[in-house]
Amino acid sequence: MFALRSLQKRSSALLLLFCVSLFLVRAASSQTVDASVVNLDGHPVDPFRLAGSKIVVLLFIRTDCPISNRYAPTIQELSAHYAGHVAFFLVYPIKSETPSQIRRHLHDYGYHLPALRDPDLAMARLSHVSITPEVAVFSPARKLLYHGRIDDWYVEFTHARREPTTHDLVDALDAAVSGKPLSSVSAPAVGCYIPGLP
Repeated sequence: MFALRSLQKRSSALLLLFCVSLFLVRAASSQTVDASVVNLDGHPVDPFRLAGSKIVVLLFIRTDCPISNRYAPTIQELSAHYAGHVAFFLVYPIKSETPSQIRRHLHDYGYHLPALRDPDLAMARLSHVSITPEVAVFSPARKLLYHGRIDDWYVEFTHARREPTTHDLVDALDAAVSGKPLSSVSAPAVGCYIPGLP
C-alpha cells in the first residue's frame, strides 16, 4: 500500500514537471522569430541571435514612404551613436518590395545597416507596430521595451514641425542602456500604414 502511494506521488510529480516544461518550451518558442523573416538573399534570420547581448532595435520602413525616407539621416546617426550597446536592423514589411528594390533603396539613402524582409508580418506583429517609420526596442532577453515613433517631428502625415520636441527613441535607448525604467513604453507614430495588419 505504501509503495503504491509512493508511486502515485512520483507519477503526479513527474506529470506536473512535464506540464511545466511544456509550458516553458511553448513560452520560449513564442518569443522566437518566424522563419519567414529573411535577409535579402532569402535566408532566415534571427536578429536577436545576431545581436548577442545587445539591445535590439527594429526599424520598420518601406521604400516608398516619404516620411520613412526623411528619417534616414536620423536613423543612421542613432545607429552610429549607440553602436556599442545596440544592434539596429531595418525591417521591410511590404511583401511586394523585392530584394533588388530594397538594395536600391539602401544605396540611395546611404544605409549601412542589416536589412530584413518581413513579408508575412511576423516581426511586425511581435513588435506591435503598424506604421512606417516605427520602431521596436527589445532587451537582450527579447522583452519588448518600447514601440512607436522615433520622435514627434511629424504632427500628421502632411504636417511636420521644424524640429522634434520629443525624442522618444533616444529616451527609450538611454533608459534601456542604463538599465533604468522607461518613462514611456509606446508613442503613436505618423507615417505610412503597413497593409495586412488588423
